[in-house]
Amino acid sequence: MFRNYLVTALRSLLRQKAFSFINIIGLAIGLAACLLIIQYARFELSYEKFLPGYQNVYRLRLDRYNNGELGSQWAAGASAIGKALKEEFPEVVSYARLSHWGFTVKIGDKVFKEENSFFASDDFLKVFPYKVVAGSGENALKEPFTSIITQSTASKYFGEEEAVGKIITVNSGQGFKVTAVIEDQPRNTHLKFGVLVSFATYISWQPEVDDAWWWDGFLNYVKLEEGTSASAFEAKIPTLVEARIGERNREVNHEMIFSLQPLADIHLYSHLMHETEQGGDGDTVYALLGIGFFIILIAWINYVNLATARSINRAREVGVRKVMGSYKRQLVGQFMLESALTNLVAVAIALVIVLAATPYFSELTGQQVSYAFLADAYFWFVLLAFFAGGSILSGLYPSFVLARFQPASVLKGKMSTSPRGILLRKGLVILQMTASVFLMAGTLIVTKQLGFMKSQDLGVDIDQTLVIKGPNVTDSTYTERLTAFKNTLLAQTTVKSMTASSSVPGRQPNWNAGGIRLVTQADSEAKQYRIVGMDYDFIDAYGLEIVAGRKFSKEFGTETTNVIFNETALRWIGFDDPEDLLGNKIEFWGDQYTVIGIAKDYYQQSLKESHEPLIFRLIPDAGQFYSIKLNTANLQSNIEMVKEEYLSSFPGNVFEYFFLDDYFNQQYASEQTFGKVVALFSGLSIFVACLGLIGLTSFSASMRTKEIGIRKVLGASERTILGLLTREFLLLIVISSVLAIPLSWLVYQGWLDNFANRIDLSPWLLLVPGLAVAAVALLASASQTIRAAKLDPAKSLRHE
Repeated sequence: MFRNYLVTALRSLLRQKAFSFINIIGLAIGLAACLLIIQYARFELSYEKFLPGYQNVYRLRLDRYNNGELGSQWAAGASAIGKALKEEFPEVVSYARLSHWGFTVKIGDKVFKEENSFFASDDFLKVFPYKVVAGSGENALKEPFTSIITQSTASKYFGEEEAVGKIITVNSGQGFKVTAVIEDQPRNTHLKFGVLVSFATYISWQPEVDDAWWWDGFLNYVKLEEGTSASAFEAKIPTLVEARIGERNREVNHEMIFSLQPLADIHLYSHLMHETEQGGDGDTVYALLGIGFFIILIAWINYVNLATARSINRAREVGVRKVMGSYKRQLVGQFMLESALTNLVAVAIALVIVLAATPYFSELTGQQVSYAFLADAYFWFVLLAFFAGGSILSGLYPSFVLARFQPASVLKGKMSTSPRGILLRKGLVILQMTASVFLMAGTLIVTKQLGFMKSQDLGVDIDQTLVIKGPNVTDSTYTERLTAFKNTLLAQTTVKSMTASSSVPGRQPNWNAGGIRLVTQADSEAKQYRIVGMDYDFIDAYGLEIVAGRKFSKEFGTETTNVIFNETALRWIGFDDPEDLLGNKIEFWGDQYTVIGIAKDYYQQSLKESHEPLIFRLIPDAGQFYSIKLNTANLQSNIEMVKEEYLSSFPGNVFEYFFLDDYFNQQYASEQTFGKVVALFSGLSIFVACLGLIGLTSFSASMRTKEIGIRKVLGASERTILGLLTREFLLLIVISSVLAIPLSWLVYQGWLDNFANRIDLSPWLLLVPGLAVAAVALLASASQTIRAAKLDPAKSLRHE
């Protein structure tokens, strides 16, 4: 029996080649798109879940308020909080405290720059239980000047030699003993590092850091007892803060709000100050999953529509089978097998598409999606689920429609299309087109928003700017070496300017200072500001505009006790007129500084963020970044020249550089990726939907062949016939656009609200996608409608 079903199913598919092709290709594209998106989303959602007990690990985030106004939000906040929680609450099994520290390591003649390295407390491996492959993890970071390194770092430093017991020399100074080697972290973690050095070292250098509540920049993680309610535990933290520093907080009208971030949520849902890396976007991941669902849904709708539309053609076959003794369940089984066979072929083609598209999809998303998924049981489970679900969902309804036909009516030629069936097909087409218009609107809005952000005036000149990361290895002659390096470069005709600073545009300032106020203000009026240290040439090199007062100048002698505010900082401290702040003194960590100028606001970070309150301090020998304005002609040779001078001036360091415009635009990477992926899959969804329209149009035209012939005999023109055939589908597309517009407005308005600087969601941004989808759909089905309109009536009526 099964063999008979299979042969019949194959014959049916081969007999209707066009419909079979549309169904199979539509399903294959939908499946491939969905599988690619699921692989991407699964990786993004898998962060930290490889760690045993990750469900009980939380990071302490910190929100600081001054006078009831939010001042800053920290991923790496106060140093003391983790230790205090461990001391106070038995629910805390262990805690880990980290502080970022970039340094240079010299091993023999080799020099390595370690950007991803941290001071880490002794219980780190209890909170993050990485496998120890050499040495002992117990108390590995307890003593000062000890370190843990990863396997790849051990191989990089020592090759095949045993790393445990070796000494790594940091910044040509202090040595750290390697006490353990741990496995490399996988890519799906927010905390990537090559070297950890003991936090006890930090404490030995600066003992006050151990209990510092006003010193930010420290990552704190706690591992809670299994079964502990995170919300109940979080509710206890304010009591602890009040007991430790409540009186001082009230004196300065300051409030500290700590909250628990689940470890697995950090990558997608945390974008705070001092994150360890730029995270992903949970909304984007789920939006892409929604897009994948839309595409496969559209493909399944195509199958249902075409199968039910063709039901009249197969009605006589059903009638004959029933007369010959076939039962309803046998007919349902036959048509379900056809659905399964169609889906099986589609799955095979989809697998080929996924294999071919994986490298390009990896490049598009910036995520290294490898072929390792082929060895993952989850992938095959999903593929099997799609096959089974697709076979049932797309085949069940058409099967029951076909099996329900009455043989007496069918064989008498009285079979007609069910009004409910027509209504269902129209509803499904509307659903398809609504999804397509919604995705097309998303493509247009995302593209428009990205274009808007990139076209706005940043208020700072970042063009042709080569930025070098400052040296880690320095000595007492650093200032003289920096001056000589700068003079040497400025003597080159290809170098327009050079400036040293603690931060550069496109980067959140690492220096965030609280407790700043006018000397005439009370302590309770102090607030937090972002501090940028700069030399004399920074303002001119970056084209900053001084709207009041003056810039730093050597003509006025030493100016290290003077500062410049930006306009946001001006308002932050309580002034509207720039002239009113000039000459005022501010209190800054016990020292006083005079305000000599007000700089026009510029975007220190991307236009996703609003202007920040910045204070500029003169630090002529700032060593974090060197910004060099270069002539871009013979760019590579100019970079080589700069590298040679840098290594000559600062021996024992590693030359690292980036171009500022590229670096700045990296802040839009997630939006660019989202835009490209939405555009790609919007196009695919419209393509699959149009495949279905082509099939439905062809079928509709074939069912109305005699009607068209009669109308033409009675004098109807080809234009009239064409309008008759397209009117119905055009009405469905109009209804789809009407439904998609409010949905798009609601969803994309929420997405745009995440940007401090954004476009207005004008009506045309929603109308154009509807018109575009309508035009594409009509063009796709034009060949079928034109062919039907041009048909010779003699051919269509010769059998009447």
